[in-house]
Amino acid sequence: MGRGLERRRVFNQNADKEGFLERFGECLERSQAQCLAWSVMSNHYHLLIRVGSDPLGQLMSPLLGGYASSYNRRHRRSGYVFQNRYKSILCDADSYLLELVRYIHLNPIKAKMISSLAELDRYAWTGHSGLMGQHERPWQQTDEVLKHFGMRLGTARNRYRAFIEAGMNGSLRSDLSGGGLVRSYGGWENIKFLRKDHQARIGDERILGDSDFVEQALKEDALQLDEVTHFQQQGWDLSRLINRVCDYCQVERESLQNKGRGNALSLAKALVCYWGTKKLGLKSTELATALGMSQPAVSKSVKRGSVYCRDNKLELTDLMDS
Repeated sequence: MGRGLERRRVFNQNADKEGFLERFGECLERSQAQCLAWSVMSNHYHLLIRVGSDPLGQLMSPLLGGYASSYNRRHRRSGYVFQNRYKSILCDADSYLLELVRYIHLNPIKAKMISSLAELDRYAWTGHSGLMGQHERPWQQTDEVLKHFGMRLGTARNRYRAFIEAGMNGSLRSDLSGGGLVRSYGGWENIKFLRKDHQARIGDERILGDSDFVEQALKEDALQLDEVTHFQQQGWDLSRLINRVCDYCQVERESLQNKGRGNALSLAKALVCYWGTKKLGLKSTELATALGMSQPAVSKSVKRGSVYCRDNKLELTDLMDS
């Protein structure tokens, strides 16, 4: 979820909303993520995303950065569009999926932009209308939600609609928005075994789920951090990574600023982007500058590098003695 700077409108016109959603669909496809629910309001958005192999940031960075640039051009302005970084909540789907779908899709009614469920059924700016067969978006995974309500489409839609209506008439959970807290674990006091730098990495992401889910999420994050720390302790940095990859691909380091597709230069960039983000914890902005690429191009290269390493069973450790 994210808001406009100083809570200003960032979706002034339908064209703004359509532009944001079109770009969102493209980012979902590139990152192999799924959208299960969404709403776009005048000054904020909510997205329920099931991430793929790429981290969430590689989807959100080109989405928000690209939209901000197009918004500024369209409205002849400059400067920031969104307020700070987006907020994210890591959720246990078994416990929270349907509650989040309902919470997100009821946003226009809670904000009194519309007043009835019949209006919401036809409202173009949340995923609810897509689930009801109206204003369907090719990137919205409606089947993934409706299957929880029945196998037959008509029955599932009726039960889903009744579930949404029950949320209109009753109280909704109060723990489905915001950021900065770890739920169902007793807070950070009970996980002091984590290093401070680890806490900083996940401190702005809430985790919603039972204690087992929270503990597993933290362990997986710790394993990834341990790998980054390991390579850093072994003396790996961007410069060393570039040198080893260039040797492997047999390209000159000076040529990395050149454009190249479908050749050794393109492969070298893909491997640097993939291992740089996954193994060394480098930011896409740093990689983009070093390789003469845009941030969206870095995201694509990470994916290509991942596929190449998987298909060729290649690890960064294989380059250590090369």
